[in-house]
Amino acid sequence: MILALLTGAGVGLGLLMLARGLAPPRAPLAAALARLEVDTTRPRGAWPSTPTQAPHGAADGRGWGVALAGRPLARLAGRLGLQPSWLRRDLAILGRSPERHMADKVVLALFGLLLAPATAAGLAVIGICPPLPLPLAASLLLAVGGFVVPDAGVRADAAARRRDLRHALGSFLDLTVIALAGGAGVEGALTDAASIGRGVAATGLRRALGTARLRREPPWAALGRLGEELGISELVELAASLELAGTEGAKVRASLGAKAMSLRAHQLAEAETQAQAATERMSLPVVLLFAGFLVFIGYPAIARILAGL
Repeated sequence: MILALLTGAGVGLGLLMLARGLAPPRAPLAAALARLEVDTTRPRGAWPSTPTQAPHGAADGRGWGVALAGRPLARLAGRLGLQPSWLRRDLAILGRSPERHMADKVVLALFGLLLAPATAAGLAVIGICPPLPLPLAASLLLAVGGFVVPDAGVRADAAARRRDLRHALGSFLDLTVIALAGGAGVEGALTDAASIGRGVAATGLRRALGTARLRREPPWAALGRLGEELGISELVELAASLELAGTEGAKVRASLGAKAMSLRAHQLAEAETQAQAATERMSLPVVLLFAGFLVFIGYPAIARILAGL
């Protein structure tokens, strides 16, 4: 009975997915205009300058899954507090919306939930009938795993993106120090340094500085807010140093130079650590191969000893 219900639910869900794919809902005019503005002003892969820009990618009719399951479940998860702060920061730095992420989680969870019953049904057709608790337990485990796996993927991708952004931030600090040495002010040096780059980090910094200029607020406020939203502590520390220079008149040039050197030293140490970890992982297959060779060589002797007992 339960298997028939699960099979019927899977067939109905598949038909609904097919109908949504063949006739997707039309995006609202406001969402289409917002998508056009974002696509023409932000390169592919750039982070959003404000958290309100993230849902535009999901509200533009990107897929039936976002409209069907992602948006209401994301709202429900936000109300229940099921989206931790680290997940929101990781999604922000990747430029993904919570709706799209929740849709991915729901789709994988449903796939895992229906995979075990479908496999059990296929085995029953050929005459193999596993015990009923086995597919039920496997279905629950696969559903939970499918719901959790996207979070792990987002965390790994966000960590890689943060490493790239820290590397770009070191170059940004060097350019800022050069501009300060040339006689520019703090705001002018930051603007000039951000205007030189054409990558993801330079685009995000330039947008944050432009937003601060339009809001008539100091640039370090926008940089600190951006660092907190994206979970980049080095950017928050940079904002604190700039605020000290802007309010207390401290000499920021030497401080920024030392911060750039410290950031590069940290990146070098991290690269060495990753290289050592990769070397250790490469030694594991060699050890396993050597163990298998020893078993292959010693098996005849061990078999003769055991046969003689």
